[in-house]
Amino acid sequence: METMKYKETIHKSEMIYSEDIGQFDFVHNQQNIDDINMQLNQTRSQRIRAAMFPESLEDYGFIQQNSNPPNMGRLSAVQRLAQPTQQLKSAIINLINYQEDADVTIRAIPELIKLLNDEDRIVVAKTLKLIDQLSSKDASRMALTSSQALINSLINLILNTNDVDFHNAAAKILANLSSSNNKAALYVIFKSGGIPALIKLLSSPVESVVFYAATTLHNILMYEPASKAQVHHYNGTRKMVELLSQNNNQKFLAILLDSLHILAFNNSEVKLVIQTSGGPRELIRIMRSSNYQKLIWTCVRLMKVLSVCPENKRVLVENGAMQVLNAHLLNVNNDDRIVYNCLLTLRNLSDCAIREDNLESLIKKLIEILSSSGDINFTTCAAGILSNLTCNNDLNKMKFVEYNGIEIMLRTMLQAGNENKEDICEPAVCSLRHVTNRHPQAQVAQEAVRFYYGLPVIAPLLQSDQSRWPLLKATIGLIRNLALSDNNLSPLRELGIIPRLVQLLIKAINSHQQAQQQGIESAIIDDVPMEEIIEGTVGALHQLARDPHNGIVIRELKCIPVLVQLLFMPWEGIQRVACGCLTELANDRINIELIDNERITDRLTEMLRSKDQAISTYAAAVLLRLSENRPGNDNFAMNNDPNVIYGGVDHHRMNNIGSNDQYMAYNTIDPYELEMQHPSNFNGNSQLIDIPMTNQQHHHGQSSAQWFDTDL
Repeated sequence: METMKYKETIHKSEMIYSEDIGQFDFVHNQQNIDDINMQLNQTRSQRIRAAMFPESLEDYGFIQQNSNPPNMGRLSAVQRLAQPTQQLKSAIINLINYQEDADVTIRAIPELIKLLNDEDRIVVAKTLKLIDQLSSKDASRMALTSSQALINSLINLILNTNDVDFHNAAAKILANLSSSNNKAALYVIFKSGGIPALIKLLSSPVESVVFYAATTLHNILMYEPASKAQVHHYNGTRKMVELLSQNNNQKFLAILLDSLHILAFNNSEVKLVIQTSGGPRELIRIMRSSNYQKLIWTCVRLMKVLSVCPENKRVLVENGAMQVLNAHLLNVNNDDRIVYNCLLTLRNLSDCAIREDNLESLIKKLIEILSSSGDINFTTCAAGILSNLTCNNDLNKMKFVEYNGIEIMLRTMLQAGNENKEDICEPAVCSLRHVTNRHPQAQVAQEAVRFYYGLPVIAPLLQSDQSRWPLLKATIGLIRNLALSDNNLSPLRELGIIPRLVQLLIKAINSHQQAQQQGIESAIIDDVPMEEIIEGTVGALHQLARDPHNGIVIRELKCIPVLVQLLFMPWEGIQRVACGCLTELANDRINIELIDNERITDRLTEMLRSKDQAISTYAAAVLLRLSENRPGNDNFAMNNDPNVIYGGVDHHRMNNIGSNDQYMAYNTIDPYELEMQHPSNFNGNSQLIDIPMTNQQHHHGQSSAQWFDTDL
């Protein structure tokens, strides 16, 4: 057995040896053997030269041989260095040629300038062609840029001639020189008076000339801020707007729109020129007809800047900007930057669009953004737009309720962190304030806020040490509306709303008194007049006082003397809510005695003659309660004349004043019912701010809405 195994092993070894011999014979043929011998006979320097500088072998009397090694699996160190060495050599050669091109161009510039001024048209045309060729190469282009005299000659050629061919060549040269963000070239063109020449070329009948001129102007505007004033001075803004309707090239339109955006940003005069030139209508036309992403982005950015200008805002809304922007919000192919700019523009326009129809899909999309977007900027914009669209628009309010906007808005408020609380909660609270009042589904909305556990979310916002006055004001108005529902009166009391309202009332009164001591008519903090806080808190207490238990809490907080004091303030709105609150409190005998102790009969008698029907009615109701509490009092001079007591109001109706059924008939002038559009100066990350445009002046009972240009 061992003999058999030994023979088999010998046989296998012979087979392997035969295969190796065959392979060796196949690889090492005679030619390879000669190459190996040649390499062995070479010196070390010859081998390095052959691998790294093969073209130099002939100079040394050597014949170039195949330098590939016989073993293809491994490379020697010299062979590994061969390729990078060749690349280095090519780079050095290119540098030498680059410098040679620059030197040749610099030496030729004086002669080129002379030829440009030649009287022979053919000579000038050939010179322009040569300069065009030089401007297409990096080295010679840099050399041309360094010559202000040459650029001056090109600009003078444009300004002093009307030859279309000359204009085409010169415009192309300037475009080449300004390409690749060459700031040195842009500065020289600007300083050489290139702006008026380029604007002249925008009127050329040749499309290529207009394209070259617009491209160069755009490059200059991007890197030379001082050029904006010159472009506008030479009527470049109006000319660019006119070109929007004369060309359908989408890339060209994107360049024009970006140039207009640079010109319009922070410049009210340019915005007005764009508006009078028909710019807003062209923007909407482009947005409707184009799907080119870059064009849409530049278009909506310009629209966003124009949307802070009242004149442009009105024209944009009238021509359907809200609907167009909504369509692009719904377009899933648009990227985030387009969607965000659409939201910013919609927020700016939304205060003028409260009477617009066909916005149901927009409201639904905004609610979807609130529920699904994790981007704080998207959420802030969506909340702000909803705040304005739900202002004084019954259909939008009902759609907001129908699309479950109340639950989603409350959830959004709950998820807002402390750093974003003001930016999100203020427009969110304003939206809820709008939808909980003055429309057919208002009561449903008031109940929904409680049903979706919104009261515990809203109550902490009344803490004056954690919220600014704009948010406090909006929250006070919302609580006033929620108190219209009897089912909310007890939960609001249990959450400690009444003491917080009284605290804010006292704080606002103190601020008002301090301002008057300093000779200031109105105390304004965070752009909110304290008179509005006084009126709002008393209006909310008025509603809450309809519940007897709430009335006891108000009495225990010693509010009756404060309410009596407010009757003497000069603002009718404050007089109205204070007198109305006393009317509700007067349904309790203890409260009547406290009111009577304040000796306000004379003041109430004066208020009977107020031109404000609500004030006279409330005053008559309080006097009635007081008279009922002290029968036979001879000092009550008007006791024998009910018509005087009731100020001309049917005294039989006074028996019902203070009840829920009759309340709305006498309190329809509360300023918190008169909804106010939310300002758009809540802006997530405080992007670039433009000059504020005030829509409404701050006065008693009015809101201030400031709108800003924002850009990324």
